[in-house]
Amino acid sequence: MTKKLPNLAVLGATGVVGREILNILDENKVEFNSIKFLASKRSAGSTIEFKGKNYAVIEATDDVFDDVDICLASAGGETSKRFAPVAAKKGCVFIDNSSAFRMDKEVPLVIAGVNDEDLRKHKGIIANPNCSTSQLMLPLKALDEKYKVKRLIVSTYQAVSGAGLKAINELTDNIKTNLVGMPYEPSAFKYEIAFNVIPQIDVFCDNGYTKEEMKVTNETRKILHFDESVKISCTAVRVPVYIGHSEAVSVEFEKPVDENEARELLKNTWGVEVRDDVSTYTYPTPKDAAGKNPVYVGRIRKSIAFDNGLEFFCVADNLRIGAALNTVRLAQKVIEMELY
Repeated sequence: MTKKLPNLAVLGATGVVGREILNILDENKVEFNSIKFLASKRSAGSTIEFKGKNYAVIEATDDVFDDVDICLASAGGETSKRFAPVAAKKGCVFIDNSSAFRMDKEVPLVIAGVNDEDLRKHKGIIANPNCSTSQLMLPLKALDEKYKVKRLIVSTYQAVSGAGLKAINELTDNIKTNLVGMPYEPSAFKYEIAFNVIPQIDVFCDNGYTKEEMKVTNETRKILHFDESVKISCTAVRVPVYIGHSEAVSVEFEKPVDENEARELLKNTWGVEVRDDVSTYTYPTPKDAAGKNPVYVGRIRKSIAFDNGLEFFCVADNLRIGAALNTVRLAQKVIEMELY
């Protein structure tokens, strides 16, 4: 019996991540019966070319979800809050790339290849994690299964594309003005981003951490089913890089860890590519990751701060693994597991 192909929709199709979703749907050869491209009223009527065919962008309204099986959404939290419950009620599986439902106890938060079984718990809405959380989960899941994580400290170095098109343009404009010695008034960031690093992403919480830092902490706990005994801390920093988040990771385990064994383990982990040979200065950088799918891991070494500790550096294309790629992979898992 031939499996029924789904009717797909992409919400936020004209945005930076939305367009990346289209690229990856094509790259991954995702099969479908029909597809709709949804956006705001402002973008409705414009044209999107996909797989050699032109499609008119449709304004997102309640009615457009009537015949949609799976919606891949990247249109912001308020839009998701508006349409996700409507779509779910109509029998559509709404895969949401915003932060709107990530910490909702009724909504599974999933990284494909890490906690796929959580997809079975969905009630019409599935949340895609924050970009900086996403790239960490593939290597950390493998290490946790082997050594059991006890404590996690993460420092992120995040590209401006994580803050959207306005931030990308601001970096370009800010660089140009700096090079000719002209003053610049930032608007996307609190400080100038050109030739600078800014130790703030999102707003500050009452505990002194930023919302971004707490996302990494709370989402990691939810995805890997860690209880409160696992201590997690994050410092998130914006850096003048266009694409590719980097993370310096320190992990303490309950079991003894051997760096060579851990390196081999990560080499055999799906979605991870190890680039780690200090004798030849081989380690990953954001430029290595741009436009590519793997999470690149390097600088793997035994910690001198923790008895059962490991340090590593990982980079990934934040628009892919941290957003569009995982959204598409989740749609593929929903199709494969027949959860729509």
